[in-house]
Amino acid sequence: MTDMTENRGGETETSAARRSPLAKRGGGDPGSRGRTTIADGVVEKIAGLAARDVDGVHAMGSGLSRTFGAVRDRVPGGAKSVSRGVKVEVGEVQAALDLEIVVVYGVSIADVARDVRENVITAVERMTGLEVVEVNIAVSDVKLPDEEEEEQERRIQ
Repeated sequence: MTDMTENRGGETETSAARRSPLAKRGGGDPGSRGRTTIADGVVEKIAGLAARDVDGVHAMGSGLSRTFGAVRDRVPGGAKSVSRGVKVEVGEVQAALDLEIVVVYGVSIADVARDVRENVITAVERMTGLEVVEVNIAVSDVKLPDEEEEEQERRIQ
C-alpha cells in the first residue's frame, strides 16, 4: 500500500516522492517555503557560456544564425547573444540540451565535443541544481585559418 499525503497546494503525492532526492531539486521540498523555477533562457545562457569556454570552439550556431547575430551585434545597443546555438528543454528536475558548435580547424572534434559536454553539464548542474540528462552536440562548421583574414578584411571595410 502506498502512503499518500496532501501537500499545501492540495496535490497528492507518495511518501517515496517526498523522500526522492530529485523531488527536492527544481521544485523544492513540499515542506519548503516556496518553489523555484528556472526559465529555459537561463539554462541556455549558462550552457552557451560554458561551451564557449572550451578550447577549440570557435563559435556557436549555424551559419545563418551567426550571420544574423553578426548584424545584430553591430546595431548600437544590441547585445551579443550568448545563447545562440543552444536549445534547452527544462522540466521540474531535469534538463536536456542541444548545442550547435563551430570548431577550429585542426582540433579533435571528438575531444572538443566531450569537453563541451562535460563543461556544460558541470556548469548547468552546479548553478541550477537540475539534473542534465543529455547534451546533444552538432558540429555545423569548421573554422579555417584563411577565413579569419577574410573576416578581418570585411570588418575594416
